[in-house]
Amino acid sequence: MSSIEWTEQTWNPVTGCTKISAGCRSCYAEVMARRLQAMGAPGYEDGFDVTLHPSRLQQPLRRRKPTVYFVNSMSDLFHSKVPNEFIDEVFRTIRNTPQHVYQILTKRPKVMRKYFQSRPVPPNAWLGTSVENRRHGLPRIDELRAIQADTRFLSIEPLLEHLGALDLSGIRWAIVGGESGRKARPMRLEWVLDIQSQCRHQGVEFFFKQWGAWGADGIRRSKKANGRELQGRTWDAMPSSQLALDVT
Repeated sequence: MSSIEWTEQTWNPVTGCTKISAGCRSCYAEVMARRLQAMGAPGYEDGFDVTLHPSRLQQPLRRRKPTVYFVNSMSDLFHSKVPNEFIDEVFRTIRNTPQHVYQILTKRPKVMRKYFQSRPVPPNAWLGTSVENRRHGLPRIDELRAIQADTRFLSIEPLLEHLGALDLSGIRWAIVGGESGRKARPMRLEWVLDIQSQCRHQGVEFFFKQWGAWGADGIRRSKKANGRELQGRTWDAMPSSQLALDVT
């Protein structure tokens, strides 16, 4: 099982990445990769350098039970160092395991859009992009929306500022969360409530992942102490495929 609240399992046929925007500053995957490298964990000999793992391509084929997979929790499938031929192999596995759902999140939706201009998106592949602020994040939504996919979603984490009015047409799901870690930047309650309200009015499922290092009251605590509640309850909605309903 994954410790990420909105998925069941992680699948990392690629590891490693490079920073491209404000949301990357305190990248949890980079910290974890360096730790795994120091521990001598297989696959992390090069730390957080982009690394392809062909031996991992077949892993989902061995699991019959319908499972929600987060693809490349430790990387970005659409990084410039990942060739299209390897991405093709990833999607070959996705097509060959229709019992699973695959959540594919990128900060490079322009690259993802170009890739899918000549390829169909499998119905069990959910395509998402990260939206951390207005400058870097908001333009990604239009790139994602331009891709013909059954399910598109946003990971609004870490939420670094008020995003203003959002056009959520074509988006089915929004995940919102604050930043954790020693250098975490605070997230304000009013920013979250505004996104929640816009999701409700535009028919988008809303999932509140965490407060992170800063609570709703603006006080710094442990991530666990701040918890996941938003105004007294948890928000765990997911797109309404049968498989998604089975895991919430």
